[in-house]
Amino acid sequence: MIFKQLFDTKSSTYTYLISSGKSREALIIDPVIENVNEYISLLEELDLKLVKVIDTHIHADHVTGASELKNITKCSTIMGAHTPAELVEIKVKDDEYIDVDNLKIRALYTPGHTSDSYSFLMNNHLFTGDTLLINGTGRTDFQNGCSKSAYNSLFNKILKLPEETFVYPGHDYNGKKVSTIGTEKKFNPRLQVNSIDEYVDIMSNLNLSKPKMIESNVSRNIKLGSN
Repeated sequence: MIFKQLFDTKSSTYTYLISSGKSREALIIDPVIENVNEYISLLEELDLKLVKVIDTHIHADHVTGASELKNITKCSTIMGAHTPAELVEIKVKDDEYIDVDNLKIRALYTPGHTSDSYSFLMNNHLFTGDTLLINGTGRTDFQNGCSKSAYNSLFNKILKLPEETFVYPGHDYNGKKVSTIGTEKKFNPRLQVNSIDEYVDIMSNLNLSKPKMIESNVSRNIKLGSN
């Protein structure tokens, strides 16, 4: 299998390029528009054909490269069924599978950070978007976010996966690249709560500033990055 974890320094976004390597078909998760040329160069270097692009949710802190990649490679665009992005070609439902060559990727509806947030499970690799971060969880104070929904997504879905499952987040601000479900259950400070009310209280008192350009980023991402 070919697996590349790429990092955008401006938005601290992780993008993932994946291929079984057998038929040379590839998938990209959460592309950033400024890095599209880098992705194309990497695909050419690895002799891969991009066939599908997934966005885990409508992003607020960067513009997706989905439309630009589609224009260049003719790949299909994929998001969860709850997305407001009407231009998405394939909208997957909870527990539906995405096939790329010999790889099967399971869609998991994990709302809370936003109302359209999905995570994607490939074997023992979980791509959590902004739902579960390393030593943190996604904020819930905009884009129809909901702390109660986030708690349910975390404690009743994600954290019930096997503890050895690798966690690959959509962002990290401290240089961490990967964790596991078991490690996050033990050490993630946001997960050391005894009730949903305790989690809601934590999330209600983060006092975080909104991402710069949130309005324009969201409006562009609803159009998959198109102007």
